[in-house]
Amino acid sequence: MTPSDRDGSARRSPLASSSHPPAPSSSPPRPTLSLVPRSANPPKPHYSPLALWHLLSLDAPSVAALWTFAIAHALGLHLPWTEPAAMFLAVWMLYAADRILDARILDARILDTPPLPAAHALPDLQDRHRFHHRHRRAFFLTIVFAALALAALLHTLDPRALHLYALLATLLGVWLLLIHARPIPAADTHRLPKELAVGIFFPAAVFIPTVARLPQLRLDLLPVALLLAAVCTLNCLFLYAWEHPGARPHAHWTTRWLTSHLVTLSLFIALASAAVLIISLRSPNPLPSPHTLAASALLASCTLLSALLLLLLHELRHHLKPVHLRALADLVLLTPALILPLAALLTTPTR
Repeated sequence: MTPSDRDGSARRSPLASSSHPPAPSSSPPRPTLSLVPRSANPPKPHYSPLALWHLLSLDAPSVAALWTFAIAHALGLHLPWTEPAAMFLAVWMLYAADRILDARILDARILDTPPLPAAHALPDLQDRHRFHHRHRRAFFLTIVFAALALAALLHTLDPRALHLYALLATLLGVWLLLIHARPIPAADTHRLPKELAVGIFFPAAVFIPTVARLPQLRLDLLPVALLLAAVCTLNCLFLYAWEHPGARPHAHWTTRWLTSHLVTLSLFIALASAAVLIISLRSPNPLPSPHTLAASALLASCTLLSALLLLLLHELRHHLKPVHLRALADLVLLTPALILPLAALLTTPTR
C-alpha cells in the first residue's frame, strides 16, 4: 500500500468498513474518486552504455585504474596487473557505498515516516542515487564479493604502498564519517566540501604505487600531482554546479566561491598544465632524469586536455541529458588513454 493509499483510507469513515449496509438516502449517490491504477508491468528504463558506465559506479574506478597505470608507465615502471585491479575495486566499493549512503533519505519517503521539520532541506538526489537505491541489494552483494577479491589482491601489493594506503584510508575514513554522520543540512548549516576532499585523496591514491617504489621522485612529481588534484577538484565542482544551479545556500563557502569562478579556474589549470608541459620539454637541467621530464610532460598534457574538455562540457551542458553530462565529466578524465601511446616514445632512453 502506497502512502497515498494509506492517507485515502484514513480519511474514510469507519462505517465504510462495517458489514452493515449503509442507510438509505433520498439524494442520488455521489460518484467516488479512485486513483488511476498502476500498470502491472511498468516499462523498464533503457540506459545507454555511457549512462550505465556512470550509474554502475564504473566511472571513477576506471579513471583511478587508468591514471595508476599511466603514471607508472610514463616513468618506465612496470606495475603488476594487481595494482590497477586493486585500485579499481577499492574505488568502486567506496563510490558505490557513498552513493547508497547519499540515497538513504529515500527509505524515509518509501516507508512514509513522519516528515522532516520545515527547516530541514532534503538532499538533492540524482539518477545515480536513485539507481543505487533501487538496486541496493545487488550493490551490497557485489560490494561483499569485491571486498573479498580486494583482500586477496592486497597480499600481492608492495608493502611500502600498503603502508601509504593504510594512512590514506584512515584519513579518508575520518573524512567520510564527518560527512555522513552529520544530520541533513538545515537552512543554517553548510555542507562539508566533498569536492575538495576528492581533489586531495584521489591523486594521492593513484600516485602511491609509483612513489612507493621510486620515493626519490616524490618532489619531482609533485607539480603533476597538484595538477591532477586540481583537475579532479574541477571535475567535482563542475558536477556540483550543474546539479545545483542557483545560490547553493547549503554548500560550503569554498564550494560556493569556486563554483562562481569555474571558467577562470579552468583556464588557470589549463595554463598551469601548459607551463609544466613546456618547462618539462625545454628543461636543460639533466636532473631530474629524462624519464621524469618525459613523464611530467605526458601527464601535464593529460591534465591540460581534461581541463579544456571540462570547460567545453560546461558550454554544452544545456544540450546534454543530465546523466550523460555526468558521465562525460568523468570520461574526459580518461585522457591518458589518448596520449598514453606516446609514452613508449617519450620514455625510451637515449643511447
